[in-house]
Amino acid sequence: MSSPPYARAIPAAPPPRWPLPALRAVPAARWDAALAGVFLLVTAVERIGAADRLHGGLPLALALGAAVAVPLAVRRTRPLAGYLVGAAALSAESLFVLPSPVSPYADLVGLYSLGLYAPRRHAWLGPFAALLGMAAYFAGLGHTYPAIPAGVLFLWLLAWAVGYGAARRAEQRETDRLLLHREVVAEERARLARELHDSVGHTLNVVLVQAGAARRLLDREPELTRELLHGMENTGREALDDLDRVLGLLRRGAGEQDPQGAAPQPGIADLERLAERLGRAGLRVRTRIDPAARRVPRSLDVSAYRIVQEALTNTVKHAGARTVGVTVRCAAGRLTVEVCDDGRGVPAGYAPGRGLLGVAERVSVLGGRVEHGPGEPGGFRLRAELPVP
Repeated sequence: MSSPPYARAIPAAPPPRWPLPALRAVPAARWDAALAGVFLLVTAVERIGAADRLHGGLPLALALGAAVAVPLAVRRTRPLAGYLVGAAALSAESLFVLPSPVSPYADLVGLYSLGLYAPRRHAWLGPFAALLGMAAYFAGLGHTYPAIPAGVLFLWLLAWAVGYGAARRAEQRETDRLLLHREVVAEERARLARELHDSVGHTLNVVLVQAGAARRLLDREPELTRELLHGMENTGREALDDLDRVLGLLRRGAGEQDPQGAAPQPGIADLERLAERLGRAGLRVRTRIDPAARRVPRSLDVSAYRIVQEALTNTVKHAGARTVGVTVRCAAGRLTVEVCDDGRGVPAGYAPGRGLLGVAERVSVLGGRVEHGPGEPGGFRLRAELPVP
């Protein structure tokens, strides 16, 4: 059965829009001006209503009421000056005309704003100004009950203290935020420095060793020299890939997206390729990798590779070794990485360099421990233990 011609689908009423985002977009200065305008309007209505009791002092009463209310418009930008003007006008109102029941509340808002928005040294003038203003105000009233002025003074000082405490807490939060931001920036710089040192620094050291070997063998063994040059070419490409990956980290840190995605970082499975690269440079590397070590979390996987890489870089640069052993095993909830060479050992006045300090930082972040120094049969030994979650 068809619907009658007059039957139409009635669109659902749009959901009501909550005005809060629009209200938040209103500048604070406009809110303060509106607050001052409300106090000014209410004061003017009250003063006009009390004209018969002012005995011809209505103009002065209106002027003093305006002097109390209008400074609220600058309670954020000029809190001290605004409060002093308002407190002086309130005292004059009590001394020379009939005091308004509205003006004290405007003065209370001004004192709260002084504690909240004024700098620390200006904010501390608030209690003293309130005490003097309160004395003048109640002197004009001729009040004979001291408990009432004391209670009002306590309320005024409490309002100031609430504003002052909120301002100091906001300052502390901002200080904590800046400190946290600096720590994050420092940690990010240290991480990028470790990445550059571990990846690009290592490959460049290998290139330098291969170049030196090629120079010495150029006239005597051209075929071997050709192999070394080919190895230098491959190692140089790997260095460029590592550099591009680190630069990709920098770009993403600056908010730029990498259209090709980040190249994966090497792990324990790449240690054989690392050993082969160093073998082309004349250093024989023996690797023993526990199969269980290949299944550790990615953070440990990358860190173990970087630790071995840094140890081998130091061997190439400083040890003068011919053979180096790399052992990676996982047992009892710990990943152990050990690198031992047969080089010159620890020189006199030995102190860790940037690379070993970077290893220590990396191990510390993961909750492990590292030790390095002379090996048992001689040479140099580095051992790191990382907890496996």
